[in-house]
Amino acid sequence: MRVIAHRGASGHEPENTLLAIEAALKMQVDAVEIDIHQTEGELIVIHDRWLHKTTDGEGRVSEKPLSQLKLLDAGKGEKIPTLWEVLTLVAGRCDLNIELKSEKTVKPLLAMLEKAMSRLGFEQSQFLLSSFNHHLLREIKLLDMAWRIGALTGSRPINYARFAEKLDAYSIHIDIDFVDECFVNDAHERGLKVFVYTVDYEEDIADLHRMRVDGIFTNYPTRSMVRIAHLK
Repeated sequence: MRVIAHRGASGHEPENTLLAIEAALKMQVDAVEIDIHQTEGELIVIHDRWLHKTTDGEGRVSEKPLSQLKLLDAGKGEKIPTLWEVLTLVAGRCDLNIELKSEKTVKPLLAMLEKAMSRLGFEQSQFLLSSFNHHLLREIKLLDMAWRIGALTGSRPINYARFAEKLDAYSIHIDIDFVDECFVNDAHERGLKVFVYTVDYEEDIADLHRMRVDGIFTNYPTRSMVRIAHLK
């Protein structure tokens, strides 16, 4: 069961910051998950579209110039990083799950990832592009079928994982409150990986291990890795 650091090692350091991502890398996680928005044509790494939720700023991310965003404190003196700063830090040392949070991010994202593959040592298979906005995932596939996409859901659909199969997804990312063994089995029969968010408790890890879930998003990677090792 793969361990994916949720917004970096966000149980230890401010989420979606270089500090949290560096901490996750030191923990030797399988992958790091981050979130991206766009402002002034620049892709930045932050989860919410409202600044007050994770920084000392106010207002919507999309309405602020990058120069102003870079002045904000995202926790412990950390700044909101750009996606390129994150890519430069990771530099192919682990896989990267990038969740698209806003419109008009697909083309600049793919262009940046192409540059990262040529300059920073990444392989295309190290990137997993996910979103709750399945229209963005379809756009990615229409541009280049080779990209791996992860379809996010905060529910248990009537047809289980069929929607992700129709998108030609690599994986389906489901809220822990809705995953069950039937869903996991259905996804696996369709050739899909199942990753569950957000998983921080030992009992949940044990339950998901029994369901044969392929990976978990966790705020506490080291603790989760220790628990998984004990289950093998």
